[in-house]
Amino acid sequence: MTAKKRTAILISGRGSNLQALIEAAADPAYSAQIALVLSNVADAPGLARAATAGIPTKTVSHRGHATRESFDGEIEKALRQDGIELVCLAGFMRVLSDTFVRNWEGRLINIHPSLLPAFKGLHVHRQVLDAGVRISGCTVHFVVPEIDSGAIIAQAAVPVFADDNEETLAARTLDAEHRLYPLALELLAGGRVALENGRARFTGMPANTGALFNPLA
Repeated sequence: MTAKKRTAILISGRGSNLQALIEAAADPAYSAQIALVLSNVADAPGLARAATAGIPTKTVSHRGHATRESFDGEIEKALRQDGIELVCLAGFMRVLSDTFVRNWEGRLINIHPSLLPAFKGLHVHRQVLDAGVRISGCTVHFVVPEIDSGAIIAQAAVPVFADDNEETLAARTLDAEHRLYPLALELLAGGRVALENGRARFTGMPANTGALFNPLA
C-alpha cells in the first residue's frame, strides 16, 4: 500500500473544514494523513478539534514578526520538522509570502467560497448577491502568489435563491465546502492531480457529463 501523504492543515478559527478533512482521513483508504494542525491564533477552536482527534498541533503567532517572510519562515520550520508533504489552508487568515508559496508550489492548496475566477477576495457572498448571479459555489485551487488565482482542482455549485442573504448563502456554500475539500485533497494526495505549467493535470479521472440549471424550468 502506498504511504499516506503527511498533510498539515493551517487554520485561524473554528476549523469546520478541518473537521471535514479529519473525518475523511479517518478512512484507512484515504490517501492523506492529517499529521499536523497549525494555527497563528493560540485559542483557535480548531486546535481543540485536532486535539480531540489525537492530531499534533502547533501555534506560530504572527505577532512579533517584523516581516511576512519572518513569520512564514517559522511556519516553514514547523512543517519541515514534522516531515509535512502537503499543506491545506482552511480558514488561515494570513497572506503567505511569495517565497513560501513558491517553496510549496504544487503541494499547497486552498478553498475559496465562490466559483473562481469569479468573486475573488473578501466579502464573497456579498459580491455574489450584489451581482445577482443564480449559481455560486466553492473552489479548491493550488495556491500561487496572486491571491485566489491558482489552477483549479475542484469546484462545487450551489443555488442562489431570491430570498438569500449573506448568512444563508454562506451556510449553503460551507456545506458544499465540507464535501469538496476532502475530495480535492484525496485527488492530490492520491496522485490524480498535479500542477504542471500553471495548470491542473488530471489522470485516471472518469469522464462525466451533465448540466445544472437554476431556476429549474
